[in-house]
Amino acid sequence: MELLAPAGSLEKLKWAVIYGADAVYFGPEFGSLRSFAGNFSLDDAQKGLDFLHARDRKGYVTLNIYPFSDEYDRLINTAITLDEMGADAFIISDPGVLMELKKAGVKAGIHISTQANTTSYQTVLAYKALGAKRVNLARELSFEQIKAIQEKVKDKIETEVFINGAVCFSYSGRCAISDYLAGFRANHGECKHACRWKYAVVEETRPAQYMPVFEDERGLYLFNSKELALFEFVPALKEAGVDSIKIEGRMKSIHYIATVVSFYRQVLDGRKFTWDQGMNFLNRAPNRGYSTGFMKGKIDNSDYQRDRSTSQSESIFVGNVTEEKVNGRCVIEIRNKVHAGEELEVLSTDGTLCFITLPSPLITKDLRQVEFANHSQFIILEQALRPYSILRRVGRHTSGRPDNK
Repeated sequence: MELLAPAGSLEKLKWAVIYGADAVYFGPEFGSLRSFAGNFSLDDAQKGLDFLHARDRKGYVTLNIYPFSDEYDRLINTAITLDEMGADAFIISDPGVLMELKKAGVKAGIHISTQANTTSYQTVLAYKALGAKRVNLARELSFEQIKAIQEKVKDKIETEVFINGAVCFSYSGRCAISDYLAGFRANHGECKHACRWKYAVVEETRPAQYMPVFEDERGLYLFNSKELALFEFVPALKEAGVDSIKIEGRMKSIHYIATVVSFYRQVLDGRKFTWDQGMNFLNRAPNRGYSTGFMKGKIDNSDYQRDRSTSQSESIFVGNVTEEKVNGRCVIEIRNKVHAGEELEVLSTDGTLCFITLPSPLITKDLRQVEFANHSQFIILEQALRPYSILRRVGRHTSGRPDNK
C-alpha cells in the first residue's frame, strides 16, 4: 500500500520523502485546487520530480480544477510540459480534462480526484473505461461501502483513500459558500474556508441585532468538522485492496508533514497504535481535533467542532537539524525562539522520539555563546542527530512522552 503525502512547495516535497512517503502530490501555478498553497513553478516541478525519481518515489501533479472552456488550452499545455518532465500521474476532477489529456497522448497516468466525489463501483469502472488508472474514493463513504466497492474493482483499477487531514463540511467538490460569501471560486482552488468563519444569528424582524452563536469566548465555528485520522482502519483498508492512502495538507507546515507522514509510515510498517497513542503523536502538530468521519458509517456530534480545538495541541516547532556540520557537530536551524538549558523533544526521520536538553549557554554557528536564539539563527549541538530531525517544545497539555517502542 502506497503512502501518498502532500507538498505545497519544493521544500515540503523533500521533507515528505525523507519522512517516509512513497509518493508526493503537488500543484503547478495554474490548475490546482490549492491556489494559496505556494505551488510549483515549472523549474521547481522538474527539481521535485528529479528528487523523487532519484529515490524511486513518484510525483503526482494536481490539475483538479473545474476549468472553463477558455482555460483548457493553458491547462493541457501545462500538462504536456509536465508529462515531458516525467510526471507519474495527473490528478484531475473534470471529465473534459480527462478526455483532452487522452487526446494529447500524455504518458502519465490519470488519477481521479476526491473532488469528483466517487461513491459507487459503477462510477469507478466508468472512469476505468475512460482511461483512468486510479480513483480516489469519496470521503463520504463508510468502510463497509469502500469494502463493497473494492470487491467489484480490485485488480481492475487502483483506488485511493484519504486517511488524514482536513475535510470539507460539504460533499467534496460541491460547495459554493466561498464563491457566494467571498467571491473566491472553490472549484478553482480559491476556497477561503468560509465554513470556518465565526457567525452570528439575525432574527428577520430585528435586522440590526446580531446574536452571537458561541460555545466559549472564541465563538462557534459553525460548520467546522474535525480532521480525519483513520489510522485504525489502515490494516482493513489494505486487506480490502485499497492501493494508496493519502494525507491532506498542501497548505500545512513541514512540521505537520514530518509528524503525520512519519506516523503513517510506522502504521504501514506494522506498528499498532491505540486511539490515545495515535492522538499522542498526531496532536504534536496543530489541528482542529480528530475524528473518524464517515468511516464508521455515521456522523454524530463528536465529529464537529464547537470550540477552537479539543486536540491538546501545544507543541511548538522550534528548529530542525540541517545537513551541515561544524567541527563534526550538527547544526540546528532555529524556527522559533529557544533558550539555553531548555528541554526539547526530537522527532527523527525514522519516526523515533527522544528528549534532549539544550546546552547552557547556546553555541551559535559562528561559535558565539548566547542565552537564547531566534528564528533564522543557527546553533550547534554535541548530540549526533539525523539531518532533517525536528526539534519541538512540548507544552503542558500534551499527554507526556509517547511510548517509543
